[in-house]
Amino acid sequence: MAGEKQGLQLLDFWVSPFAQRCRIALAEKGLAYESLEQDLANKGALLLNSNPVHKKVPVLLHGGRPICESLVILQYLDDAFPDAPALLPSDPHARAHARFWADFAEKKVFDCGTRLWKLRAGSEPQVRAGPEMVEALRTLEAELGDKEYLAGDAFGFADLAVVPFAAWFVGYGRLGGFRAEEVCPRLVAWAERCGERESVAGNMYPPEKVWEFIGYLKDKYGDK
Repeated sequence: MAGEKQGLQLLDFWVSPFAQRCRIALAEKGLAYESLEQDLANKGALLLNSNPVHKKVPVLLHGGRPICESLVILQYLDDAFPDAPALLPSDPHARAHARFWADFAEKKVFDCGTRLWKLRAGSEPQVRAGPEMVEALRTLEAELGDKEYLAGDAFGFADLAVVPFAAWFVGYGRLGGFRAEEVCPRLVAWAERCGERESVAGNMYPPEKVWEFIGYLKDKYGDK
């Protein structure tokens, strides 16, 4: 199975943490696929037709049929390829726990980070986003505790769903007036451990490269 494409295509964007989740998951399951990089500034017919509701990446095409939203895609991969290594744990409580922290990263870290780069620098809402980001990162660090991974002793669903946001920590800190290695050192060390895995290392970009992209976002879409 690992050497076959299984009719899998991923509508992708290099720096999207949501697309990165899917690439890491596909690597963890040993599933080959075709990455179709999308121009999000000029969205094409394939993306618009595959995801007419949200019109965004990632979209997984399996035999031409689209599956949208990163967390839905991750769960679909487990359902569609049960013979490949499972992403979600088998225990119902552990599954719910993993989904909770994946959702937390999406709703708290990414949302707060968007406010940091998009809102006018120095405006009251933008300034408030800095301490809110620190609180979100410290919440993740508290959940990590003394464990090696968010999932426990071994890398798991919660880790692969959250770690793509780690490449943005440096940029968020520069915009929010903090240093991630000072406010959440254990979380930073966790991200480095995750980055030693081939599935993660091969599908993420250095923080400085992400910082360059944040600058592009600010210039093109940020409030002036």
